[in-house]
Amino acid sequence: MELHARAPHDSLAGLARNLFMDTNPTLMQRALGAYLGLAIGDALGATVEFMTAREIAAIHGVHHNIVGGGWLRLKAGQVTDDTEMALALGDALLRGGLDDANVIARAYVTWMQSCPVDIGNTCRRGIRRFMLQGTTAATAAPDSAGNGAAMRNLPAVLATLHDENAFEETSITQAHVTHNHPLSDAGTLTLGRMTRRLIRGEGLAAAHAEVALLLEYISEFRFSPWPGMTSGYIVDTVQTVLDAFFTTTSFEDCLVKVVNRGGDADTTGALAGQLAGALYGVDAIPERWLKKLAPNVHTAIREQTIHLLALRPEIQEVMPKHCPAPVHLRPRTTTATAI
Repeated sequence: MELHARAPHDSLAGLARNLFMDTNPTLMQRALGAYLGLAIGDALGATVEFMTAREIAAIHGVHHNIVGGGWLRLKAGQVTDDTEMALALGDALLRGGLDDANVIARAYVTWMQSCPVDIGNTCRRGIRRFMLQGTTAATAAPDSAGNGAAMRNLPAVLATLHDENAFEETSITQAHVTHNHPLSDAGTLTLGRMTRRLIRGEGLAAAHAEVALLLEYISEFRFSPWPGMTSGYIVDTVQTVLDAFFTTTSFEDCLVKVVNRGGDADTTGALAGQLAGALYGVDAIPERWLKKLAPNVHTAIREQTIHLLALRPEIQEVMPKHCPAPVHLRPRTTTATAI
């Protein structure tokens, strides 16, 4: 993705303070905690993706530092498709994607053409279908019940924080570009609703209420006792993330617990980080992890969070006219690898 022209960083920092930090610091800290938490969980979990818990213990003891490596041979602090697709979606929403599925689909095309380090088969298939046929929704299929739609949905949460109907519509629209399955829809919406309510400061009780509603209708997602599966299947992912989130009491403990279970650890780490960051706020993220996160990712997330929240009508009215355009990731130079 191309870098957009933007004002100096100091201008953006001042905008953040004046527009959000002074008026509603809790909301901003939680929103930023959710987005940076997603990226931190992605970078931490990618090291041990596809490993078993026993293998992780034998090699790392307890994996708790961002060191890169793993099957993708990442640099320390480098992220994978989870964070990159979220940033692509955020870019699309800021360019009019709230009302246009084509804008979202084209953003995913741009991301795929940048040679990402990692891309799942279902995502690749859906993006290629749009490129060849121009259709923005995949046909409902049993093999679309992966976690690829849920992992990237946070920008939809931020852009529709106080509008449930818009949240549902945007979430399903972006999901169906690649994943069209009732379980994928349910997992994506539930994790998104939990995150929205946590960012708004409604706390754990609200998160529990969303899970209870999910389990009332789809018992397959029951996670207590934890079934022990860590695959990319949306049910396994949601169960693993919810167990780690609800059985820990800090951001760090939540992420360490979830990624040390292995499997699809970059995605479970990302989604657990999203929830934990929304609950505990950005100040709860360990400084050693924030310092390791790739600087361009860190900057893009901070800027995008401000602009996505500013799509809210009540905030838009007070947005200064000189509000800088958001910055996004530069094109990758690595070779794409299918999962």
